[in-house]
Amino acid sequence: MFAMLGAVMYASKMIMEVAPNIHLLGAFTIAFTVVYRKKALYPIYTYVILNGIFCGFAAWWIPYLYLWTILWGAVMLLPKNMPKKVQPLVYMMVCAAHGFLFGTLYAPAQAIIYGMSFQGMVAWIAAGLPWDFMHGVSNFFCGILILPVIGALRLAEGKS
Repeated sequence: MFAMLGAVMYASKMIMEVAPNIHLLGAFTIAFTVVYRKKALYPIYTYVILNGIFCGFAAWWIPYLYLWTILWGAVMLLPKNMPKKVQPLVYMMVCAAHGFLFGTLYAPAQAIIYGMSFQGMVAWIAAGLPWDFMHGVSNFFCGILILPVIGALRLAEGKS
């Protein structure tokens, strides 16, 4: 099951590659974490490994080893029994926050790998802000799918 979910994450990313920084990875990460908790790391890292296998284990890939874990950790910190009325907005906002912060979270690894100074890293972050803005906004709207994915996973697990 987890291998298939990781493959679905990878396939969805590849299908949506035509639209830069618009993908369902945050929505899937949040949904898998809500349903599977710690075991959500299995499909998440299946996705990360598949990404490396098919797109190359290069410097761009190294931050992927922690970027998705940060989103997973943020969701793990959310209350399990959140009121149903606030769940959609909270999940969408967490998904959006990860998109808005993606470049900032990505930057330290790139700075270390490429020997950037702190000022160079800040300049790198600033140059990526328009992309992070698009990433955050698209993650917010893709987050609309989080609850339906959670429902489908729970139904498949017989947990409705």
